[in-house]
Amino acid sequence: MKLHPSLTLLLLALAASAAAAQTVYRHVDKNGKVTFSDQPPAANAQPAAPSAGAAAATGGPALPYELRRVAQRYPVTIYTGDECAPCGAGRSLLMTRGVPFEERTVKSNEDVEALQRLSGQTSLPVLSIGAQQLKGFSDAEWSQYLDAAGYPKSAQLPAGYRNPPAAPLVAVKAAPQAATQTPAAPAAAPQAASPAAAEGPTPSNPAGIKF
Repeated sequence: MKLHPSLTLLLLALAASAAAAQTVYRHVDKNGKVTFSDQPPAANAQPAAPSAGAAAATGGPALPYELRRVAQRYPVTIYTGDECAPCGAGRSLLMTRGVPFEERTVKSNEDVEALQRLSGQTSLPVLSIGAQQLKGFSDAEWSQYLDAAGYPKSAQLPAGYRNPPAAPLVAVKAAPQAATQTPAAPAAAPQAASPAAAEGPTPSNPAGIKF
């Protein structure tokens, strides 16, 4: 069957448009806004600027993609105290494996009460991986749960990466500063009424006699 030339052109145009519709390009501008289009990005398009908040949260260089995904899904926090050998061993395990983590210290009575509400006990260390809590340090148990969460067995952190500094479990409230008041200027002493001028001789009273 021979198609009419105009019908053939129409079919070719439809085929071409269908082929073009199958390709969708993802555009990310310099502000991080994502849009989708059937046009490829321009050759001079600038890559998205890294998020300042993400850089601050990671303590410097950005994490590798896979590690960042795991850390976002299963964030790790270790609760430690002073003179706690198991706490040091747990911290060393995390650092050796290159696990990004936050550390919360338990020192004050408020910290102890908060830990008890959080974990149901006051012994340390406590490790949280996502919603999972591990009480007390066990190399085998901690490693098992880190493996299950998807954390790498060996460090993959970029050079220069630093975990956030340890912070108290309960934020320390700053003492309220007394309002600085400018001392009031002392009230001016009331001036004594000028005594009446001593009566002396006057033209009408040359002797200065008082009556």
